[in-house]
Amino acid sequence: MDWLLLLRLAHIMGAVVLMGTGAGIAFFMVMSQRSRDPRMIAHVAGIVVLADTVFTATAAIVQPITGTLLAWSLGWGLWESWIIVAIGLYLSVGAFWLPVVWIQIRLRDLAQQSAAQDAPLPDAYHRLYRIWFAFGWPAFAAMIAIFWVMLARPEFW
Repeated sequence: MDWLLLLRLAHIMGAVVLMGTGAGIAFFMVMSQRSRDPRMIAHVAGIVVLADTVFTATAAIVQPITGTLLAWSLGWGLWESWIIVAIGLYLSVGAFWLPVVWIQIRLRDLAQQSAAQDAPLPDAYHRLYRIWFAFGWPAFAAMIAIFWVMLARPEFW
């Protein structure tokens, strides 16, 4: 297997992990939230925090490295308009994802506290959940846009 093929594979796998883990995390968090059961939410949120740490964070680090190496290997400059747009979209995903990581940790902690006290989820939990939910949509849309930009490689200017 040649170097370029391995780089492409690593870049595609990183994108798949980012999108797949993000979609999976969102699905399981929403489903656990619907239960309104603090024990279930605490358990699922704990898994979500772990998955984000192990999978999403790793892929988020790998993507710009493999992307840069791919661009150089294929003779593309990092100042190509489509690459700049893809990087901007990637940074916007990160701008939504970083607060979401903190929110997920806080949601987990609040749910654990409620479960330990056999109490309903506090208002702070519900406020944070709404923010978490809202932040997912633009991040998801930006990820889809990145896929399109990577495939189409349009000239933006």
